[in-house]
Amino acid sequence: MSLRTVIIDDETPAREVIKLFIKDHPELEVVGEAENGFDGLRMIQELTPDLIFLDIQMPKLTGFELLELLDQPPRVIFSTTYDEYAVKAFQVHAVDYLLKPYNRARFAEAVGQVLSQPQQDTPTPTQATEMRETAQSGYAHQVVVKDGTKITIIPVTDIIRIAAQDDYSEIITAERKHLKKQTMTQFEKMLDPTVFVRVHRSSIVQVSHIAQLDKYGKETHLAVLRTGDEVVVSATGFAKLKEVLEW
Repeated sequence: MSLRTVIIDDETPAREVIKLFIKDHPELEVVGEAENGFDGLRMIQELTPDLIFLDIQMPKLTGFELLELLDQPPRVIFSTTYDEYAVKAFQVHAVDYLLKPYNRARFAEAVGQVLSQPQQDTPTPTQATEMRETAQSGYAHQVVVKDGTKITIIPVTDIIRIAAQDDYSEIITAERKHLKKQTMTQFEKMLDPTVFVRVHRSSIVQVSHIAQLDKYGKETHLAVLRTGDEVVVSATGFAKLKEVLEW
């Protein structure tokens, strides 16, 4: 039985190369292709493929953000222009990677990995988040939130603060609040520390939204935001704020 395969890449020539090379492998059957992350996500949900060839940098959703939104991702072969360091960082989570440009022999090797390891685990949403954090150059520019069938992309510039909520984090913008199953530590790593400061173990605040800081206790302060919200600032958080604000 052939493996149902979907190709997700924003470059038409890259998709054509994959389709051409797949002709050498009757074990694979191309059932769909997409040119951006959103279309790729819908296609995976509709077609439930066994394998995807996935680019990383794409419009609308990156490859890592796409994986993060899937409860049970299919097996993944990355097809990317990332350098060796980034590739090796997430190689253990994928069946294999293809570093563009690649030839038929390298492609056949990747397919061989799939066929020889049919039960290989696929990335969980948490692993996908970690891969994205590892491979990204710089800090996140957006956060993707899934609520049922609805997907919301939040520019980080819209985030006022993030608050811990049990196993979730609550992302607060001027318009509404969003829940995302991601830890505060993960958010702290992916956000620019000169813009967002973890002022308390349960709170991350965009510094530009702080209107004033008041003494709250012996070792704590209270940050009053421009929205009127109040956030407790620990001694460690206050030290971070002083460093960012250059007090």
